[in-house]
Amino acid sequence: MPLSTELDELLAACRRREPAAQRALYARYASRMLGVARRYARSVAEAEDILQDAFVKVFTHLGEFRAEGSLEGWVRRIVVTTALNHWQSGQHRRQQLLLDDVPEPFAPDADAFDRLGVAEVLALMEQLPDGCRMVLNLYAVDGYTHGEIAELLGIQESTSKAQLSKARKQLTLLHQRQANYLRL
Repeated sequence: MPLSTELDELLAACRRREPAAQRALYARYASRMLGVARRYARSVAEAEDILQDAFVKVFTHLGEFRAEGSLEGWVRRIVVTTALNHWQSGQHRRQQLLLDDVPEPFAPDADAFDRLGVAEVLALMEQLPDGCRMVLNLYAVDGYTHGEIAELLGIQESTSKAQLSKARKQLTLLHQRQANYLRL
C-alpha cells in the first residue's frame, strides 16, 4: 500500500532523526494512541508513560516499517505491545494476578450491556480486574484473536476465551449495580 508523498517525506526526515519531523509525526498520532494506551493503563499518567515508551520504539524501529499496511496500524500495534509489556513487567502491578483466579460472576441480563454508550463502557472497563480488561481490550477493541492474545499474554487460548466471557459478564453486572445505585 503506497503512502502519500507528504507522509513519505515525513518518514524519510524521521529516519534521518530530524527533530521537527519527529515532533510532526508524534503530533499526528499522539492523541489517538494515548486513547489506545489509556485503555490498557490504570491512570492517565501511566498511559502517558506507555505512549512515550512506544514512540521511542516507533522512532527506533522506523526503518523496519515496510508500508505494507497503514502507518497508524503499525504505530497502534507498537503502543498495544508496549502497554502489555508495561503491564507484564510487574512494575505497575500492585499484586500478581493469575488470569484464572478471577471468579466467575453470575449471568446478569446481557441486554443491559447493549444499551451502554462508549464513555460508559470505557468507565466500566476501568473497574475490571487487569486480566479481564487486557483480554477484553485485545479481543473486542483491538481485534486480536484468542491465539494471538494467548501468545502475547503467555496464557492458554482457552484462558483468553474464559477471561473474555468473564469480562463481558462483569461489565454487565457492574452496569446493573450502577443503574441500581442511581435509582436510590
